[in-house]
Amino acid sequence: MRKAIDESDWKDGFLFVGNEVVVDFVNTRPVQDGETVELLTDFGAVLRWFQAAELLRPGEVASLERQWGGTARAQKTTEAMWELREKLRAEILSWEHGRAIRGSTIGDLNILLADHPMRTKLKANGSALLAELWFEVRELEDLFAPLAYSGATLFTMVDHKRVRKCARCVLHFHDTSKKGTRRWCSMRLCGNRLKVAAYAARQREHK
Repeated sequence: MRKAIDESDWKDGFLFVGNEVVVDFVNTRPVQDGETVELLTDFGAVLRWFQAAELLRPGEVASLERQWGGTARAQKTTEAMWELREKLRAEILSWEHGRAIRGSTIGDLNILLADHPMRTKLKANGSALLAELWFEVRELEDLFAPLAYSGATLFTMVDHKRVRKCARCVLHFHDTSKKGTRRWCSMRLCGNRLKVAAYAARQREHK
């Protein structure tokens, strides 16, 4: 559903270290300098995140902003996304430790999947055909389609032992490395800092 992230962990002010749409969505409320930071501050930020995640094109974002920006429905949708994100965050934390997905979460995702489904279209790839997922925002709530689909895919297709919270911060990630030993959200954000801190501690011990 989304191409591999570029070299930077940040894209247009958002973090992309999770390797899954739904995990990157959960990571839109990180902690920086000891303070929780809301990255999806309003409907405009929600649309910018969808564009950064390559779920919407710039033209689609501009059209949705013109149609819905500043409306009560846009605010309600943003608040519903906050609620879904926090429910998924708690669920992923529990699931990472081997606990079953709660029935209420399954029910919520099933409602979203039924009301806002992803669609499939054929795309030519040389002499072959590819089945490509897509969604159309006819109603504002259709923005939930890729989030619900990614959540359902995560919980059914991914090994929970490969989904972890960073050893240093609150960010989550799907470890897609061959060895499966990734510990940090990224080397740039936490891995190097942890290594530097460990090195400094060893140097103090040897003094």
